[in-house]
Amino acid sequence: MRTIPLSARTLLLSLVLAAPAASSAHPSGEAAPSGPVLAIHGGAGVVRGNLSPEEEASARAALAQALRAGHALLREGRPALDAVVAAVTVLEDDPAFNAGRGAVFTHEGHNELDASLMDGATRAAGAVAGVRRIRNPIQLARRVMEDSPHVMLVGEGAEAFAQSQGVALVDPAWFRTEKRWQQLQKARAEGAAAERAATVVADDPLRYFGTVGAVALDTRGALAAATSTGGMTDKRWGRVGDAPVIGAGTWADARCAVSGTGWGEFYIRSAAAHQICSRVGLLGEDIGRAATAVIDEEIPAMGGNGGAIALDAAGNIAMPFNTEGMYRGWIGADGVPHVAIGRDDAVAEDGAPAR
Repeated sequence: MRTIPLSARTLLLSLVLAAPAASSAHPSGEAAPSGPVLAIHGGAGVVRGNLSPEEEASARAALAQALRAGHALLREGRPALDAVVAAVTVLEDDPAFNAGRGAVFTHEGHNELDASLMDGATRAAGAVAGVRRIRNPIQLARRVMEDSPHVMLVGEGAEAFAQSQGVALVDPAWFRTEKRWQQLQKARAEGAAAERAATVVADDPLRYFGTVGAVALDTRGALAAATSTGGMTDKRWGRVGDAPVIGAGTWADARCAVSGTGWGEFYIRSAAAHQICSRVGLLGEDIGRAATAVIDEEIPAMGGNGGAIALDAAGNIAMPFNTEGMYRGWIGADGVPHVAIGRDDAVAEDGAPAR
């Protein structure tokens, strides 16, 4: 089994793609890349010691499935936007991740879902926030982008729009998993104990993690990004993080595509996804340096943490994270998925841990 080592800080892959060169012009006017690329994440902050062998195997299999689903569309010549939606849909349907079916609970015991996507070729974007009955929020975000005059819809209004578009609503019970319910009970108990003791519960940054996302480069040289999340455990007052905020958790333009995962308040305050791409486009930084500067330097300096996946128009991937782990993976023109979880993982071609 051939393995590919992952850097302890940032993964920067200069992919050598074997497919024939695309004939269409690249949006930036440069030569088109030689093949499609897809990268995904399933959330930073994962503590590998908390995963059973079965949970780790399941998560790896889901990441590999998401990569294959998105890449199959890219190989057909479909747009990058189709690929990121397909990949994120797979992760939303898997309870291993804090998005869609595996979403965490709010303080009141609801699942409130957020998602966004952006087409780098046109700068078109769509987002939804605080929805409770949408099985695949990323698909509704695309409807918002393509079938409404708006960029972001929230809550009941977003669900009313979904019904107007013929999108079936699901029973909220679809999103309930026992693992997430017990996480809420633990958070509630800690809050109640702190209240009785007249103290403040220390903020746990790991509550903010679990977002899923994808970035893709298609055979035309166009980029796209998508992000989806269930938010943070025990969140209150309709809190919304960075995932549905264009420029914070999601961004794509002609040169760069980014999906973030981390402490959303800091990603919003730093316009993290947009800033990474601005550093590439305006400062001429390579994708690895740009992503590291924002994720590993600026956000921690402000008090936050997390990770991101970033892809440039030449097919270079950066995957910085400053937590113990981040579910992540990529697939190139050969169609072989590569996935990892821990900081020092080696990535096996079949998605399994390297041995």
